[in-house]
Amino acid sequence: MSASREAVLAALKVIADPVADSDIVASGVVRALNVDAGKVRFVMEIAPSHAEAYAAIKTQAETALKALDGVTEVSVVMTGHTEKAPPDLRPQRPAEPKGPERIPGVDHIIAIASGKGGVGKSTVAANLACALAQQGRRVGLLDADVYGPSQPRMLGISGRPASPDGKIILPMRNHGVTMMSIGLMTNEDQAVVWRGPMLMGALQQMMMQVQWGALDVLLVDLPPGTGDVQMTLSQKAHVDGAIIVSTPQDIALLDARKGIDMFNQLNVPILGMIENMSTHICSACGHEEHVFGHGGVAAEAAKLGVPLLAEVPLDLQIRLAADGGAPIAVSQPDGAQARAFHDIAVALVAKGVA
Repeated sequence: MSASREAVLAALKVIADPVADSDIVASGVVRALNVDAGKVRFVMEIAPSHAEAYAAIKTQAETALKALDGVTEVSVVMTGHTEKAPPDLRPQRPAEPKGPERIPGVDHIIAIASGKGGVGKSTVAANLACALAQQGRRVGLLDADVYGPSQPRMLGISGRPASPDGKIILPMRNHGVTMMSIGLMTNEDQAVVWRGPMLMGALQQMMMQVQWGALDVLLVDLPPGTGDVQMTLSQKAHVDGAIIVSTPQDIALLDARKGIDMFNQLNVPILGMIENMSTHICSACGHEEHVFGHGGVAAEAAKLGVPLLAEVPLDLQIRLAADGGAPIAVSQPDGAQARAFHDIAVALVAKGVA
């Protein structure tokens, strides 16, 4: 019987880090650990100045792992890093124009978009990603909302992604979702002050230089509006379709129409619309109130001939779950508030785009 990942980690946690006051797992020296059919591989990411001190640690780790039952092969690679790894996401040179490309290992890409901010697009994206994972899909989530990245908080992910070779970035994972966000590269209260070319370069690197692995679907949480990020995604990657999120109020629908027109011009099919904050039911008395109106998105979807995928309520539990790092689709999967997201996931799987 092959050794488990937990057994390998337990053996490595016994080995003290010669520089940090902890073991080599807790200190972050062990990176990209892979345990497969008795073969154990990982990278020891260290500062070049500490190479001599870690040479003995590498030998100690190899010896400890080879002694484990079920381990047939051990491969440990030491690599140096600088304080600036992972790599700067700013482009080194203008990219030559190319047509839309497939991201290696990714079967489908779905853009989650909105015409204006504040309609709950990122909350929908996080819950939909988790709901698709619960359908057994291999799901990735790219937080392309560069100016307002919120997916690390919503998915309960912190820390900086590793980059063993200074080029390929290893994404983070939680709730069954593989995620990458510019928010993992900056402090939570740090503004990203970039012009259009920087945004486009960062998006291309997060699509093509992140080791996404094998995914059934990659959801891309776009910034609101019709700007550089939306155009870059549609022109550089093969996008299977877009989902438009809007509240039912007229002001939001005005901007949603512009977003739909943009995707039409970029030849990206509209998979459907979602009416978010559709209705509010008072938790004290049960009174139902349509704070932002009702039915506007359904009417717009009917006029455009696209599906209305769901009407998501305005509910305190959805907000609390997102703020707490466990979206409602994960924390209360059988609850009424999560039902809409699971229904969307089922519909996308049945449609063959997820």
